[in-house]
Amino acid sequence: MTGATLDSGALIAFERGSGRMLALVERASRHDLRLAVPAGVVAQTWRGGPRQARLSRLLGSPCTEVVGLDEVEARAVGVVCGTSGATDVVDVSVVVCARQRGHRVVTGDPDDLRATDPGLAVLVPG
Repeated sequence: MTGATLDSGALIAFERGSGRMLALVERASRHDLRLAVPAGVVAQTWRGGPRQARLSRLLGSPCTEVVGLDEVEARAVGVVCGTSGATDVVDVSVVVCARQRGHRVVTGDPDDLRATDPGLAVLVPG
């Protein structure tokens, strides 16, 4: 694994203390692997406050990159939406982010993402 792209389900699982997610983040930190989190995923999960301290540490970690949605990325997401028929821009941004980095996706909802990209490598955090 060169790294992973995390979706909202992965962040929620991490925040709730999922053993699998905690181990994945620990492995990423120990082995200098990159974790990518599209900015739209942050918007879906972030509510602020002290209850999200664990998530705040993850987002600020040196192994984590919050990936912005600039014009180039937005156009790439739009093209994939158009070719796949997908309508959830955040889900498609996860797919595009993972494709660009050669990552697998850590997701709580693999069926939605595989509908956009049937060949997508996914890991369910459990």
